[in-house]
Amino acid sequence: MAGYPPQPAAGGPALPKEAYTPWLTRVFAWLIDFIPVAILEGIGYGLLFGTQSTDCYTDTSGYDLGEFCTTTGSSTLGMSAFIITWLLSIAYIVWNYGYRQGTTGSSIGKTIMKFKVVSEKTGQPIGFGMSIVRQLAHIIDGAICYIGYLFPLWDAKRQTIADKIMTTICLPL
Repeated sequence: MAGYPPQPAAGGPALPKEAYTPWLTRVFAWLIDFIPVAILEGIGYGLLFGTQSTDCYTDTSGYDLGEFCTTTGSSTLGMSAFIITWLLSIAYIVWNYGYRQGTTGSSIGKTIMKFKVVSEKTGQPIGFGMSIVRQLAHIIDGAICYIGYLFPLWDAKRQTIADKIMTTICLPL
């Protein structure tokens, strides 16, 4: 843990605030983790909208309104591509935040930004299941106008609400 002693039980004394990972570092890690999802979803949506059928009609009412075109629906290719890229995105998220972060403490973004998520009680990675639950707990961070994501800016241990619920902390590698 970068030379820091294991954390005491939740509610115990904290390390100096500087010992925890800064908020902006955490934001950059999230952005790095999101890049593959954005690429996959961009491909999926691009194919979904790019292969839609368009039907055009010419006005025959005598009012000389010209030609009208309308999108009639998604193609099978577009819908299939969208579903496949969505499933690949979910698989990546589960692997990156569940398996990788759960077993090593760091997702791809956290590895690049050189920090890890560990249990406040043991100082060890929290495991696959708890890492997935931690990601789901971030829903609470966003539910209150995203204030929970800003908690690390003023919290002594730089924890989000999800970190407080899961008793996790982010420490530099």
